Amino acid sequence: MDYFPVFLDLKNRRCLLVGGGDIATRKGRLLARAGARLCIVAPEISDELKHLAEQGGGELHYREYESSDLNDVVLVCSATDDNELNVRISEESQARYLPTNVVDSPKLCSFITPAIVDRSPLVIAISSGGEAPVLARMVRAKLETLIPKSYGRLAQLASRWRERVKQSFSEENRRRFWEKVLQGPIAELVFSGQDEQAERAIAEDLANPDYVDTQGEVYLVGGGPGDPELLTLKALRLMQQADVVLYDRLVSPEVMELVRRDADRIYVGKRRSDHHMPQENINELLLKLAQEGKRVLRLKGGDPFIFGRGGEEIDLLAAHQIPFQVVPGITAASGCAAYAGIPLTHRDHSQSVRFITGHLKTDNPNLTWPELALPGQTLVFYMSLVGLEEICQVLIRHGRSPQTPVALVEKGTTQDQRVLIGTLETMPQRVAESDVHGPTLLIVGEVVQLHHELSWFSPERSGSQ
Repeated sequence: MDYFPVFLDLKNRRCLLVGGGDIATRKGRLLARAGARLCIVAPEISDELKHLAEQGGGELHYREYESSDLNDVVLVCSATDDNELNVRISEESQARYLPTNVVDSPKLCSFITPAIVDRSPLVIAISSGGEAPVLARMVRAKLETLIPKSYGRLAQLASRWRERVKQSFSEENRRRFWEKVLQGPIAELVFSGQDEQAERAIAEDLANPDYVDTQGEVYLVGGGPGDPELLTLKALRLMQQADVVLYDRLVSPEVMELVRRDADRIYVGKRRSDHHMPQENINELLLKLAQEGKRVLRLKGGDPFIFGRGGEEIDLLAAHQIPFQVVPGITAASGCAAYAGIPLTHRDHSQSVRFITGHLKTDNPNLTWPELALPGQTLVFYMSLVGLEEICQVLIRHGRSPQTPVALVEKGTTQDQRVLIGTLETMPQRVAESDVHGPTLLIVGEVVQLHHELSWFSPERSGSQ
């Protein structure tokens, strides 16, 4: 984060604006909307700026800038086309530790003005740090279409009832009350212009001591293979309303960034042969937290029902009649294969696909190696890095061609994705020479040869090999 976002209270406070043309007028509009008293200094001042200053009890000075203009102001904006003057204003104002903005000159600024979506008292600021202002304006335009004007009235409704709600509920129940109000029928009344009905409804709900349900709940959510844009809308919504989050190492940092910021976070590990918290303890902790009335997010990499032990976790919840929801995620096989340009099935190469855990031993009766060695299918091994050499050897031993194409996808769908291509015969050596780290996914089958033709994803920090 290059800039710390902050909102300044400028109501009835004196702000210096140097310049009187079109650019200065645009700055003046924003400052006036924030309630600032404009002190405008310029040889010529536009009619609109004059009106803004006079309307807000400001000042007009028809002359060149003087250092004394910095006296008794709380903020400085320079909007002139004189670069030397802009540099002087920047240096003198920052020497006094005054917040300083020079239009279109980020290097001369101590703060920059963002693109704004105004739904007062709800205000959204978007900034690119001065690097891509057109992009920031495009994002603003998208938000303008997504956020109705009536959000401002909804925020005002919440403001009017804030103290009464605060006195009526504990902190946790207060948050739940507002979530029901702001996402339910009362919000819809405001959106449809029925503000008086909304006021009556919130009063009725506040008078009902049972309005806030203190029953705990568990959300078993698939976080996908790493790219946060692969999350489902439902997953994102539940991630934003959970009170506590249990997560493991397969959940990417980018996905964790989307969890509600004030939620408690509990890391439960889950690395091969090194479980930070045993599975039985995780199950018990989910139950305990839900019984305390918390909304618990169990966030897993990939899909919770594909090698995620999600079924084990909700078994205990069901036995104790704890409500839960299961939100599927894009499993690693689908995500990593797609981002590597490898179709898991293809009319000419593979008519079926099998997902297999690489943690299983070769003598495990559930793993039918003779069937896995048959051609015309794609095999996807999860958690296969440690057992990679054994997997390749056993498949060859049971009849799969040593020249069968193989791909190892490291940290798939993320900006650190790397794809190693080889065969059953060569892949163990390739991996040994490439300093590979988990999480990884092993794809075996003729479809792998399509990688070079269909590869489309280009990570910023590492390329496919």
